[in-house]
Amino acid sequence: LQIVHILNMTSAKIMSFLLSPEESLHSLQIRIECETGISSGNQELLLETGICLDPRKPASQCVIDGVRGWDSYMVYLFDKSRTVYDGPFASRSLSDCVNYIVQDSKIQLPVSQLRKVWAEAVHYVIGLKEDYSRLFQGQRAAMLSLLRYNANLIKMKNNMVSASQQLKAKLEFFHQSIRLDLERYSDQMAYGISSEKMLKAWKEMEEKASQCAQAEDIGYLDEQIMALHTEIVELQKSPYARRQGEVMESLEQRAIDLYKQLKTRPPDHAYSDSTDMVKIIVQTVQSQDRVLKELFGHLSKLLGCKQKIIDLLPEIEVALNNIKEADNSVMQMQGKRQREIWHLLKIACTQSSSRSLVSSSLDGNTSTPAATWLPESSSGNITHPLSSEAALEEGENFAHVIEENLNYLELFSSILQEVRQEQSSSMMVS
Repeated sequence: LQIVHILNMTSAKIMSFLLSPEESLHSLQIRIECETGISSGNQELLLETGICLDPRKPASQCVIDGVRGWDSYMVYLFDKSRTVYDGPFASRSLSDCVNYIVQDSKIQLPVSQLRKVWAEAVHYVIGLKEDYSRLFQGQRAAMLSLLRYNANLIKMKNNMVSASQQLKAKLEFFHQSIRLDLERYSDQMAYGISSEKMLKAWKEMEEKASQCAQAEDIGYLDEQIMALHTEIVELQKSPYARRQGEVMESLEQRAIDLYKQLKTRPPDHAYSDSTDMVKIIVQTVQSQDRVLKELFGHLSKLLGCKQKIIDLLPEIEVALNNIKEADNSVMQMQGKRQREIWHLLKIACTQSSSRSLVSSSLDGNTSTPAATWLPESSSGNITHPLSSEAALEEGENFAHVIEENLNYLELFSSILQEVRQEQSSSMMVS
């Protein structure tokens, strides 16, 4: 048979369930819900190592074969909807005969009968100490579970800080680049290429990059995480994180010694009271109340820290997603701006090439087609556009000068068109 023992940390009671072959963990949780009233969704079942039971595995994962044997292994049940546990709880109940001597410790009983009563009293004292030990193991499992959550929190925090630093570096590079681009663009606007649409887009990019900088601000999360780390370290250093059962162990040994002394007495008709044994019982109950109060107070702090981590993890996920989105936006803007710069360079090269071709066409070489289209004067010389200025200086009619300039403008346009056609045809031949 496979039997799982579950210690309910909310009530300090042990439940035992017989597991059927291949029973699922969900099936076991439904049975626990019927027994405790804790819904399966709020149940957290921890092993001594602080590992939560895997819902994908069968319920038999609770039963682990080992040196101690399966019957001594415990699973600890926590209610995830609660972070404050209201311990200490009532001690285990006394048997009738032990309760009899506790009610009147001075009552005289025969030694033979007293042996049986004291044997049960010793068993009760040992049981109180074991109850505390089990609850302490449950608190330790909660601490180990908290440390696992904290390790995951540290890992996510490191990823978040790394991503934030990378975004910060990219934003600084982007801002420096776009400032330089805007300065250089302004310098060349007078004699180079200008585009109001592109200039507006670049300024919008700069504003958007400033908005992306908000994603790298993770200071508020970092402060909360550091405060949690400090709190967890303090909980680990707390004396309540260590076993406080020394007094109970000492009382247990005293009870055993008393019982051994009683056993050495001859089984005659002598009578004796139970004053010393009752004192040990009362002191053990009082000691258990004190250590359990400290234990459950410490346990509540552990569970409170764990809940803070659980609440922080989604916020870190959101911050990570925001950083990634901002990072992608910055890289897209950088790529877009670089493509626009290369487009400007292409336009500038095209215009420079066209100007060089036009200047070579208007060079005055008789081999160029432009020479055949220039008008000749009566003396047979080629008329230069600047002759209109000379005529103006010589007092020619202003209207005649304008008309002549317009004629030359039409002639220049036709020459430029012919040069472009020749350039296109030469490119097709090559």
